[in-house]
Amino acid sequence: MNRHSFFIMAAAAALVMTGCAGTNFTRPTGDDLVLGKSSLSDVVKKMGDPRQTGELMKNDQMLKVAKYAYAAAGGESAYPGVTPARALVFTFFRDTLASHEFVSSFKQDSTDFDSQKISSIVKGKSTRQDVTALFGKPSGEAIYPVIKGSGDRAFIYTYTQVKGGIFTLKIFSKTLIVSFGNDGVVSDVEYTASGDQ
Repeated sequence: MNRHSFFIMAAAAALVMTGCAGTNFTRPTGDDLVLGKSSLSDVVKKMGDPRQTGELMKNDQMLKVAKYAYAAAGGESAYPGVTPARALVFTFFRDTLASHEFVSSFKQDSTDFDSQKISSIVKGKSTRQDVTALFGKPSGEAIYPVIKGSGDRAFIYTYTQVKGGIFTLKIFSKTLIVSFGNDGVVSDVEYTASGDQ
């Protein structure tokens, strides 16, 4: 899942270097677009036309993807030397929203999180409240078939940053996906990190 935000953020940062930065957007609130209910047309009505669309296979199901991205050379980033950029990726199963994933390296809405706290999550014991206490509000959420469990719901924490110029580009990305059963208890934990900080 994090590969979407990774490439979108890299593309947005590259656009800044060539003078074109995509279209700025406002991240929707949790009530605007609802997993398992909202459609692609609902997203377009709220967000405008996506910068990019595509398809992917997840858990043997074909999904549609709509991607939005923006970067600003004059914006304030969360960390020195990082290109301020944000991306939002929506995934649909049978035209119904199955995940949304927001990632930002802007200071005002950075999605960076402390990966050293991941070991505090205990499968079968930790709850949604425990995870929120550790990491704050998630930057995305997902349901089946984006995640494995057909009755589960997942919190997504993801961060990507781009540093350097065209010939010295450094990209770092990390994603934590915590799935919960109907009882609100952690059923699965996935963490990936790649690139250079």
